[in-house]
Amino acid sequence: MKLVVQIPCLNEGETLAEVLETIPRKIKGFKSVEVVVIDDGSTDNTIAVAQAHGVDAVIRHRSTRGLAEAFRSGVDYALTHGADVLVNTDGDNQYPQSDIPKLVGPIVDGSADIVVGDRRTNTITHFSRGKKLLQRLGSAVVNRAAGTQIPDAASGFRAYSRTALLKLNLVTKFSYTMETIIQAGYKRLAIQSVRIKTNPKTRESRLFKSTPEHVLKSAAAIIRSYLMYKPYSFFGTLGGLLALLGLIPFIRYLTVSALGLPGEFIQSLLLGVSLLTASLLAFALGVIADLIRINRQLIEDGLSLQKAHQDVQSLSDNHRG
Repeated sequence: MKLVVQIPCLNEGETLAEVLETIPRKIKGFKSVEVVVIDDGSTDNTIAVAQAHGVDAVIRHRSTRGLAEAFRSGVDYALTHGADVLVNTDGDNQYPQSDIPKLVGPIVDGSADIVVGDRRTNTITHFSRGKKLLQRLGSAVVNRAAGTQIPDAASGFRAYSRTALLKLNLVTKFSYTMETIIQAGYKRLAIQSVRIKTNPKTRESRLFKSTPEHVLKSAAAIIRSYLMYKPYSFFGTLGGLLALLGLIPFIRYLTVSALGLPGEFIQSLLLGVSLLTASLLAFALGVIADLIRINRQLIEDGLSLQKAHQDVQSLSDNHRG
């Protein structure tokens, strides 16, 4: 088996050397381990550091495209170069690379398609109380949407089997971490979590400028994924809530009218009718969104088959070569 370790980087020249020096090149279950650096438009010496430490490949983005695009570039490399397992780690040395064998273990023994490293965020000293709370809340929402039980859904230290890479299709531009879990849960891929350690903080995150921005972007990514894969749940809940709220003023109007109580209650009637109409629109949108979901699923199934066919052909060509 072949393992590819990918490292998305944006100006990681100060910490990349330590990351590269600590990646194990011999791991049980693999004949070879390749290290690939994805440079996402760095303006420092990231590429020079990568080349000086003998990485197997450097994929360069001439402009900064974002973490999700960098991840996709690494996936494309792994698939076209015959990787059986892909590990994603960070260039800021957040994760101890000595935990890579633990991370890939469930895939090697055939019990998982995706393994997520659990940082145990409640024990990380440089995480504020608010950030720890947001991490737990975000993971709970993702697990609810995906039907999974991953304690640290935001962790970027992950391992993917070749099967998982062929089935996942990312559309987000911000961060792939949430979307891949929701997709994997929807597509019934086996996901596990293993506890890992974390190194001391080396810099602030470059994914966002502030906590509110992170919350908004993460929430948008979760909602988008939820709408893509479980629209009936979202619009059904919304429609039911609007219907319940609409019945309250409507029943109030009918009650006072039946009892002949004095006063004008036309406002209650208008509010009730408006909310009930909005409820019907939400249910209708749910039906339309679900039809779109079915169509997208058929397209994704076709794309996965096409990728699998190309994968088999590519491996066959490499074997003959």
